[in-house]
Amino acid sequence: MFVISKVLHFTLKVALVATNGQPFPWDRMRLPKTVSPFHYDLSLHPNLTTLDFTGVVRIQLDVHEDTRAIVLHAKQMQVSNVWLLAPEGVRPLRVLEYPRFHQLALLSDSVLTKGRRYEVQLEFAANLSDSFHGFYKSSYRSSSGEVRVLASTQFEATFARAAFPCFDEPAFKANFTIQIIREPRHIAISNMPMVKTVALPGGLLEDHFDTSVKMSTYLVAYIVSDFLSVSKTTQHGVKISIYAVAEKIDQTAFALDAAVKLLDFYDDYFDIPYPLPKQDLAAIPDFQSGAMENWGLTTYRETGLLFDPDKSSASDKLGITKVIAHELAHQWFGNLVTMEWWNDLWLNEGFAKFMEYISLDITYPELQVDDFFLGKCFDAMEVDSLSSSHPVSTDVENPTQIQEMFDDVSYDKGACILNMLRDFLTPEAFEIGIIRYLKRYSYQNTVNSHLWESLTDICNSDDLDKGRMKHKEFCSQRSVQSGASKWYPGDELDVRAIMDTWTLQEGFPLVTVEVRGREVRLSQERYLKTDDHSLTEGFLWQIPLTYMTSASKTTHRFLLKTKTGVLHLPEEADWVKFNVDMSGYYMVHYAGDGWNSLIKLLQHNHTALSSNDRASLIHNVFQLVSTGKVRLDTALELSLYLSRETEIMAVTQGFGELVPLYKLMEKRDMAALENQMKNYIVDLFRGLIDRQEWTDSGSVSERVLRSYLLLFSCVRNYAPCVTKASQLFDSWRDSDGTVSLPVDITMAVFVIGARTPEGWDFLFEEYRRSLQMSVKSRMKSAMTVSPLQDKLKWMMEQSLHGEVMKTQDLPGVVVSVSKNPRGYKLAWDFLRANWPTLIKKFDLGSSTISHLVTEVTNQYSTREMLDEVRSFFGSLTEESGSEMRCIRQTYETIEENIRWMDTNRPLLQAWLDKRSHRAAHEDL
Repeated sequence: MFVISKVLHFTLKVALVATNGQPFPWDRMRLPKTVSPFHYDLSLHPNLTTLDFTGVVRIQLDVHEDTRAIVLHAKQMQVSNVWLLAPEGVRPLRVLEYPRFHQLALLSDSVLTKGRRYEVQLEFAANLSDSFHGFYKSSYRSSSGEVRVLASTQFEATFARAAFPCFDEPAFKANFTIQIIREPRHIAISNMPMVKTVALPGGLLEDHFDTSVKMSTYLVAYIVSDFLSVSKTTQHGVKISIYAVAEKIDQTAFALDAAVKLLDFYDDYFDIPYPLPKQDLAAIPDFQSGAMENWGLTTYRETGLLFDPDKSSASDKLGITKVIAHELAHQWFGNLVTMEWWNDLWLNEGFAKFMEYISLDITYPELQVDDFFLGKCFDAMEVDSLSSSHPVSTDVENPTQIQEMFDDVSYDKGACILNMLRDFLTPEAFEIGIIRYLKRYSYQNTVNSHLWESLTDICNSDDLDKGRMKHKEFCSQRSVQSGASKWYPGDELDVRAIMDTWTLQEGFPLVTVEVRGREVRLSQERYLKTDDHSLTEGFLWQIPLTYMTSASKTTHRFLLKTKTGVLHLPEEADWVKFNVDMSGYYMVHYAGDGWNSLIKLLQHNHTALSSNDRASLIHNVFQLVSTGKVRLDTALELSLYLSRETEIMAVTQGFGELVPLYKLMEKRDMAALENQMKNYIVDLFRGLIDRQEWTDSGSVSERVLRSYLLLFSCVRNYAPCVTKASQLFDSWRDSDGTVSLPVDITMAVFVIGARTPEGWDFLFEEYRRSLQMSVKSRMKSAMTVSPLQDKLKWMMEQSLHGEVMKTQDLPGVVVSVSKNPRGYKLAWDFLRANWPTLIKKFDLGSSTISHLVTEVTNQYSTREMLDEVRSFFGSLTEESGSEMRCIRQTYETIEENIRWMDTNRPLLQAWLDKRSHRAAHEDL
């Protein structure tokens, strides 16, 4: 809020001055609404030898108010020869530039008249960007050692303006007709199919692409490269092609099949045909984020698209399918219907994240995606439990603030509250409402309330396809059950009233439950990891509660709209579990004897609850230790049941709560307690670890869990694991890397191998030679776990340099080194020393920079480290990132860690001592 108000104050008081000293005619960061574009003709000539580009853009405009100034965006480019093409003739326009807002003003001597159409033409030139956004340079090295260069785009959120002058805000939708000049050795691809190629003087070729549908500038895309492609056609007649470098084109078959299957699924699910004739998926050698949903030309990291059936793991298959499902969902959510402004980014990203799971559950049931969704809600809650969190829908003004919206709150919390709403409304009603929303707002821009209106009173809808029998049947059943507009007895359904409480205020509720006989007393408050209780006041949610009891396995529902409430059970019960399957985005505290009764249940009959219910109990009980609601020894008593747990979500959540406890100690001089804690975790899961086979057998979830468990036990020096992994690494190395290792166990084997200088060097050579992206990724991760500090330092430097190790992988390398007890200081020193380079390369406010800042520091737990962190970030200017939200989150997390250790270290010591005495006594 502070930054925005400062900008507004500045703009109201001071007339802005253009670069030539003249007054600039507009004083706000958001463009005026006086004119809007409806068509762009864009001609580009990128030169992959000189690494620059030139272009001409003609923009057709509608004028909504009389004006002499057209204000649009351009960033770091030379603009020349600007003309107004008016009905009265062609005349030059004066150009003023205000770089701080990335704005150009085109000034006309005569008034542009409201209601008329005009056209402007601008010539421009710029260098290909050496970052990962705008129109940027990428390169790769062929197996013969030759460096090949390509040029690709990444325009979300505010980088189209760095590639061509445009109205670079999502609400300014227009059609685009693109032409690209290239050398014959390259190909060009864009959002639309190519319609013709024209030979130009000098041996160049010009590709002409079909005119696009109406879309936002951030979705425009084009690539000039030497890629090859493979293609198939969907049942609905859409041509799908995968583009990749020639030597990796044989790794595209899985992604091609997945894209065909998923596009057909969405076509049917949304009941709206995919509106373009083709959909390309391109694997870019240098790519900062995971993927990008450009309409008709989605772009990906190579690891997000390339799959080798012999070398890729179960989790690689899951990851690739999810990222394709995400980007193809965007073709409807985001591309067809687009948020009005970036404050509602979650309408794009929360939906695409949510649809990953809905689509894969139906199209790829063998991937068992349901086993992984809950983890997204836990990730979101981690950020959302800090006072520095933000509402899902929140005001943003400048590009840095816009970039900061691409975080766990927009993506993961967005997905989790949609999942909660779907459970509340029923999947059938939710689907009807979503289709209604997409049909009603196709090719338009929306705000939150448009979605809620579309999901309210769906059975009175007059804008659905009447032929959809499913909807007719559903609504007739509904009206029989409760009357067309009644959803819960005596209650009008107001989706907006419910969901505004989840999207317009930050954080999430903690529901406290106290059972007294058949009476259940409920109260809600904001869950916050802080000792400042004033920050929890004034929050109220409408919470769709679900619960089950020992007396009835039926899921009961209750909408809690008030601070407190009372429920009456039909009969007394031994235990009550709220938030069934954790379909709701809230935590539960069981007051009185509630936790003890659930701990007893887990110890005697844990399968009476679903895997998600068990995972949510583990999560809730440990999180409540942070706020003092639950004692640490209660949480640890609950964790004892994990020795009998086998399901992936509950097991990984157990690790997720227990491992951070010793991670805090690794940064302090307390080796004895640290080792006690590590030994407790190994003992807890020893039975499950010992049962793991060193093969690739089993379901996807079993294979992902095996990989996780064996890696953990090798890192923790569990002797049977280290012995087996050492044998496998030695035989692999002796064969010069030709022996085939089971894919799911390679991380454990590589980690043990990377412990010695010789093993590390061998692994690095294999990394350098490999063309399999998923194998390279595992090798790289294993090398960062090595105790060899000189190697860790070298890896970070090499990744920054970007030749042997890609700079796109640098953030992952630095974060991984920061989790290594031998590397955490190295990672922090590297972050500080290279800060100016990092924010230039990865962009201020980006999720990459935020992730680096929070992950490198989130295990510090001493005053000394907090002072060091404050000292560095406190020395930054606003231009170098001092106002970023991730810095406030970092301070808050370290303070919480310090508080946690001060409060709970003695309790942890006492509980572990007592347990080891108990175990020793049992052995006697």
